Amino acid sequence: MSPFSKCFRSSWRVYACFSRRHSSLITELMENMDKRSLWDRFYTESSSKTFKNFEWFFGFDSVQDFIMPLLQSSARPDSPVRVLDIGCGTSALGPSIYRNSSFSVHVTCADISAVAVRLMQEKTQLEAIQPNNPSSLLQFVELDCTQLHRRFSPNSLDLIVDKGTTDALLRSKEGKGKASLVLQQCLKALQSSGSLLQFSDEDPDARLLWLESAALHHGLNGADVGVQEVGQLRGVCYFCYHVTPHSSAKC
Repeated sequence: MSPFSKCFRSSWRVYACFSRRHSSLITELMENMDKRSLWDRFYTESSSKTFKNFEWFFGFDSVQDFIMPLLQSSARPDSPVRVLDIGCGTSALGPSIYRNSSFSVHVTCADISAVAVRLMQEKTQLEAIQPNNPSSLLQFVELDCTQLHRRFSPNSLDLIVDKGTTDALLRSKEGKGKASLVLQQCLKALQSSGSLLQFSDEDPDARLLWLESAALHHGLNGADVGVQEVGQLRGVCYFCYHVTPHSSAKC
């Protein structure tokens, strides 16, 4: 069984079990994935017994071949590669980048849910993660990713990873505008050589057009967008959308 299959099936079992016990919350969440209060409730109830990392779609093993080469190409001898995982929840993706990178990385895992952030902080305090590079850093922060500018200066990040966060916003009743704002904030925070990776199950015919359109905003000059297939499970195909700001995209 491939790493993609293993990660997906493990997450699906956790999600299915939670759904059976909390069907009303899941129904409400599916229509309002942009609401902080519902995510706080989700992570509170899903971790009420034994904490386990919860992975939307799949885990690090399934996507490391997309992420690690970008870290290598961004590596510098005099400064760390700066990585942001937006909408991290309780995923082990950010910690896995921190643990596996042989290059110095400063990984920030950000989520709108204070509960998710607290759970991850407690998890890493109880079970310390040893980085591959001793100068690497890992932190978890509560942050609304429509307001990245409050924490990250323009041109300050090398890599931003979005695993299902934009999907959640686009599928919310009031989330489409927020999804566009998140993309625009990401493009401003990225260095001109930086990359945004969006992992999604949305068909390229729809997502590529949306990305290209949303990247044309005041203060931005568009972005280059590419797509690769990650894998297919349960009849659903997953994709990696690689977004890079145009060199003249920053004002």
